[in-house]
Amino acid sequence: MKMPKIKHGFGKVSLILVFVCIALIAVDIVLKYLEEAQGWNFTVIPGFIWVESGHRNSGAAFSMLSGNTVFLTVFSIALLAIMLTAFIFVPDRFVLLKVAMSMIIAGAIGNLYDRAVFGEVRDFVWVNMGFSTACCNFADFFIVFGVIIAVIDFLFLNEWAVIPLTKRAKQAQAKQKNKDEDENGGDGESGD
Repeated sequence: MKMPKIKHGFGKVSLILVFVCIALIAVDIVLKYLEEAQGWNFTVIPGFIWVESGHRNSGAAFSMLSGNTVFLTVFSIALLAIMLTAFIFVPDRFVLLKVAMSMIIAGAIGNLYDRAVFGEVRDFVWVNMGFSTACCNFADFFIVFGVIIAVIDFLFLNEWAVIPLTKRAKQAQAKQKNKDEDENGGDGESGD
């Protein structure tokens, strides 16, 4: 059996998103620098979001694995390699998924930069989630929003959607179903 040729999905959309990713990384690093240099302390939304300078996190989200900088760095590099590979090979027609991946990549690189240079991540934005408060940075926001966008896209919007809600997703799945039925003799069963 002949192996299918693997094609990259890197086109105009991907190229634009590379520049968006670079801009997001720059925004994160510049904001961390300014927070540190100027000692920011102010309220954004009373009781919900505030900025407090000087917080550092040697762990992952919610300070999990604190003090394991080497492990977190290696783990981040491995996940980043997987994300970059996926970004290159996912076709440009999956715009929303590629936007999500570029946000996650930008956030991962922003926090990886901090771990490599400072041995910990610079956090300064506090968020009250009702059940807990968390201190984070813009790289963390990029990752969280990127994951949310990817999950919504996978669940409802793209052609592989679990519950297709868009016309495009429904048409793509109907087309694939018809193709599968044609290949299997029209009855959905494998031909004997």
